[in-house]
Amino acid sequence: MNTITNVTDTPAHQPSPKTASSRRFRQPLGLVGLVLFGLAYMVPLAVFTTYGLVTQMTKGHLPTAYMLTLAAMLLTAYSYGRMVQAHPYSGSVYSYTRKAFGAYFGFIAGWTLLLDYIFLPLLSYLLIGIYMSEYFPGVPTAVWVLGSIALVTTLNLVGIESITRVNWILIVAQLVFIVVFVALSVHTLSEQFAPVSLMAPFHHEGFSAPLIMAGAAVLCLSFLGFDAVSTMAEETPDPRRTIPLAIMVVSLFGGLLFLLVSYFAQMVFPEWNSFVDPDSASVDVMRRVGGELLVTAFTATYVAGCFASAMVSQASVSRVLFAMGRDGALPRVLGKLVTKKRVPATAIVLVSLFSLIALFITLDTVANMISFGALFAFSAVNLAVIKHYLVDQKLRGTKNYLLYAVVPALGFLSTIWLWSSLSSLSFTIGLCWMGLGLLCLLGITRGLRVKMPELQIVE
Repeated sequence: MNTITNVTDTPAHQPSPKTASSRRFRQPLGLVGLVLFGLAYMVPLAVFTTYGLVTQMTKGHLPTAYMLTLAAMLLTAYSYGRMVQAHPYSGSVYSYTRKAFGAYFGFIAGWTLLLDYIFLPLLSYLLIGIYMSEYFPGVPTAVWVLGSIALVTTLNLVGIESITRVNWILIVAQLVFIVVFVALSVHTLSEQFAPVSLMAPFHHEGFSAPLIMAGAAVLCLSFLGFDAVSTMAEETPDPRRTIPLAIMVVSLFGGLLFLLVSYFAQMVFPEWNSFVDPDSASVDVMRRVGGELLVTAFTATYVAGCFASAMVSQASVSRVLFAMGRDGALPRVLGKLVTKKRVPATAIVLVSLFSLIALFITLDTVANMISFGALFAFSAVNLAVIKHYLVDQKLRGTKNYLLYAVVPALGFLSTIWLWSSLSSLSFTIGLCWMGLGLLCLLGITRGLRVKMPELQIVE
C-alpha cells in the first residue's frame, strides 16, 4: 500500500512503523461502497436543494440548465479519473495540482477547494433546519441544526464503515421516493384536460441563454459527489481502477436522476414565479402531486438524504484537511489519524465547529460560495491532466492528444464558462477567500522564502 509522508533524504529520518501506521487509513471501500459514498454525497434528491432558486433564475428552464451542467461535469469527471490514476492519494485537487504545478499553486487550489468542501456539510445542516422547521414550526431551527451536527460528527469519529452501512438505507429510500414521485407526476399529468407539451420544460416563453448559464453554474453543487469520491483514494485497495469507474458512475447516474426529477417537477408545476418560498419550493410541487401525505414523505426522505450528505461531506473535507496537515500546508495536528478506526478526528471536529455557521447564514449565500470553489477546483483538475500527461510524461500520438488534451481542454473551457456565469456575490466571497489563502501561504512560507515540504511515497 502507498501512503504519503513528509520525510527527508536520510534514513535516520524515515518514519517509524508506529508513525507510518498513524498516517495510513484502513481500506474498507470497494466499488459499491465508493458509488454509495458518492451518491450519498450528491443526494439523489439534491435537485430540490436549489430547485426554487434556479427555477426562478432560469424562468422555468431547470432541466435545460441541468443538461448543460451534466455535460461539463462528465468531462471533468473524466479528468478526475485520470489524475486519480496518476496520484491515488486522499488530497484530491490539492494533491493533483501540487504534483502538476508545484506546492504554491497546490496550496491555493486546495484552499479554494475547501470553500466548496467545508461549506457542503454546512449546507446539509442548513437544509435540515429549513425543512424540519417547515414541518415542525414549533421547534426552533437551531435545535435541528445542532442535533444533526452532533450526530454526524459522532458517526464520522466511529469510522467510514458505519457511514457506508447507513448510506445503503438512505440512498434506497431516496430512489424509492423518486420512483413514487415520477409515477404520481405521470398520473397527475394524465388527469389534466389541457394539452401538455413534452418539450416545455426545456424550451418555452422566456428562454434566455445567459440566465440558463447562470443557473447551470449554481447547479454544479448538485454534482459535488463524484469529485468527493477521489478523497477516498487511500481507503480503497485498488484506487487506480475503482476510483475512476466510481466517479463516472456517480456523475452519470446522478445527473440522469436530476434530469428526470426536474423534468417532471417542471411539468406538474410550470408556474415558476409563484412559489410560496423559493427555499422550500419543492413542498409546493409535492403538495400538487400527492397532497400532504407526499409532503410528509418527501420531508422525511429529503432530510434523511441531507443527513447522509452531511456524513459523507464531513468525512470528505476532513480527508482534504488531513492531507494538507500531513503535508505541513496546514497545522500538522490535522494530519494525524487517531483512535482504533484511524480517522482524522481533529479535522472532523474542526469541520463540525465550522458548520455552526449554518445557524445564521442564508441558502443563497452558501450555494454561491460552494459553486465558486467547485468550479475553480474543476478547472484546475482539467489543466492538471494536460500538464501531467503531455508535459511531464511527454506522451505523444493522436490517441494521447485526444485523451489528455482535447477532452480535458473541453472540460476546462466548460467549467470556466460556467464559472464566469456566477453572480457577483460568488466572486466577492470567493476572491476574498482566495486572498485569505494567499495570506496564509505567505505566512507559512515566510513571504515565499521558505519552501513547503515535498511529498514522498512510502511503500
